[in-house]
Formats: sequence, structure tokens, C-alpha cells
Amino acid sequence: MIQILGNQNSIFNQFIAEIRDEQIQKDPLRFRTNIERISMIFAYEISKRLNYTNREVITSLGVAKTPVLADPVVIASILRAGLPMHQGMLSIFDKAENAFISAYRKYAKDEVFQIKVEYTSSPSLKGKTLILNDPMLATGASMALTYKELMQFGKPCHTHIVSIIASAEGVDYIKRQLSTGDYTLWVGAIDDELTAQSYIVPGLGDAGDLAFGKKNETH
Repeated sequence: MIQILGNQNSIFNQFIAEIRDEQIQKDPLRFRTNIERISMIFAYEISKRLNYTNREVITSLGVAKTPVLADPVVIASILRAGLPMHQGMLSIFDKAENAFISAYRKYAKDEVFQIKVEYTSSPSLKGKTLILNDPMLATGASMALTYKELMQFGKPCHTHIVSIIASAEGVDYIKRQLSTGDYTLWVGAIDDELTAQSYIVPGLGDAGDLAFGKKNETH
């Protein structure tokens, strides 16, 4: 199942436009803030799919019966680009547990790369709702590898995979690699092209660099 939030007219698309805009991207604070706001909207939409239980809330004038979240949630983000997304999600799911994955592209001399998972920190995922974030879904390889890496911590009741900008190729790759998984894929927009270096076109560039500064690549 795939949900494309950008297909509906809403303020969500304003934030997408701003993170793509090369002039607005010159302000890292605004870039990170827009990523957080986009992630809050994703979180709100995901919250509609979760389970709730009625709770009696005592007010100064009486008792209000209100549905509150019943599902335990774990937010997992791929470092470092996923950090602003993580903060946005955590602002909504403020009682969620947290997982972090260090994954990166390991380049060979011919610029061919493999995805390497270096470190994973996660609570038990057994029976919980997992929300797995990464701003860009390019080839899909890092997301699929990270998903499989997290499964060693237990099987979630359902996984929500969230990316702001995806490539059509990346979406197809996830569908093939996770064909037996119980997941929903959430994206803001799907772009048609990938460069030879596997960057999305038109995309927005390197989300990690735009949020935190250009890194020194090691090959």
C-alpha cells in the first residue's frame, strides 16, 4: 500500500516546494524546520490508521470521554538526514520509543557503491507500530536494508515507511524487496529520474548536507 500526500492540495505542498527551492535551501534552519513540519503532517495522517481506547478525563466541570492512542509506537530514523524527520515525528508521537540506524554509501573507485549499515540502536519491536523515516527514497536499497536490519528486534504489528521525496525506481524496488512485509509506504512526491550517481531528479539534492552542512566524502 502506498500513500502519496502530495497528490492532495494542502499546505503540505507548500513545504515540499520550499525544501526543493535552491534559494530557500540556503537557510539550513528553514530547511530543517520545513522537514519537521512535513514530518508532523505525515505523523498526523499515520495516526488515523492506529488503534485508540476511550479514556475518562477529569475536567474542572465533569468527565470527558476521549479516545487516546493505544498502540505502542517506535520511531526509527536513518542517520544523519533522518534527524529532522525524527524530531517532527516525535513532536506528534511524544510517547514513542526511538531507534536509530547508521547507514551510508560505501563507494568503490569506479563510483559504484554499496549500502553499509554500521550501527543500529532499537528497543524491542515485537507487536508495536514501527515508523521508519528517511527523507529521500532514491534506489530504495538503504530503506530495504534498514527495514530488514530492524526485523532482528522483533516483528512489528505494522510498519509505516516514510520518505518525503521518492523516485519511481525506489518505490518499485521497495515493492519487490518487501513483497511479503506488512507495511505502508508514505511519500510526499514521486520523481521519475535518477542520475548515474543515484540522486533523484528533480529531487532536492543531498538532504543531510542541506540540513547539517556538507560532509567530507570518504571512498
